[in-house]
Order: sequence, then C-alpha cells, then structure tokens
Amino acid sequence: MRLLEGRKQFSTMLDYEFGVGTSRALPKTGLRFVYSKKSDRLKQVFHGDKLFATIRPNGTISPTYYGATLLIKSKAYAQNSVVVEQDAVEFVSEGRSVFCKFVAHVGKHVLPSGEVAVLDPAGRVIAVGSAKVHGDFMRQFKHGVAVKTRDSAKGPQGA
Repeated sequence: MRLLEGRKQFSTMLDYEFGVGTSRALPKTGLRFVYSKKSDRLKQVFHGDKLFATIRPNGTISPTYYGATLLIKSKAYAQNSVVVEQDAVEFVSEGRSVFCKFVAHVGKHVLPSGEVAVLDPAGRVIAVGSAKVHGDFMRQFKHGVAVKTRDSAKGPQGA
C-alpha cells in the first residue's frame, strides 16, 4: 500500500535531496513511475518514453542527462551543479570525468558523493554524475577528479 501518489512522493524526494523548489521544474504531464514488485519501492521515473531518474536502494535520486536538462530550470537544482571551463566541454560531454583544474564555478550544495549536473559556461547541461570532492575544495585543488560522470550529452542516453 502506497502512502503517497507517485508524483507527490517523487516531488517530496526531489525537494529533500536537491533543495526546496526543485520539484517545480518537473513536467506537468507524462511522468510514469515504476515500483518494485517485491518491496513496492519507487525505482524509476520516466517522462514519456525517456528515463528521467533512477532511485537507488538507499533512496537517493540519480537524474539522467535528460532529467537534468529539465530540472536545471529550477534555481534550487542549479545549486547542485558544477560549471566547467570551455576547454573541458567537449571532453566532459563525451562522458569523461571532470577534473578539478577545469572547474570554473560550483553550486552551494555540492557535497561528496552527491548527484550533480555538469554545465558548460553558457549554463547548458553537458553531463550528470557524482561529486568526488566537496564543492568548497573543487576550485582549490589543481589535481584529481571533481565529478565522476555517469551520463552525458553524447553518452548512451543523451545521444
């Protein structure tokens, strides 16, 4: 038995993980929610025929590249983003990791192991992934991986 309807449940989860107001960027129609048959736990969210996000077993939301392109319209979600220098845009949009030396700007809510959107200097989403370093340190470090990308503009789902 579900306590909340799918859209309300997903909206609450988005606002909790990415900041209050993130759920306002959700599409008004066309969302489909997939639940586990065994545990009745929300597993995936689709918008039309495209995967929007996956919910991990620990409850965290992993937006796809497509999902991030819709969510970035929210100012709250934009605080969970990393802007890279123009030199790294092509590299990252092919699905490669973001290195600290190419980070130009970091949102206030970027935490280690947190889900982030990677943006080009113009503010367009080029990839999504998991932060490896706290946002406060990404611009200070000159070596190492800042974001391990999972999906990108030219990756499997973005292409």
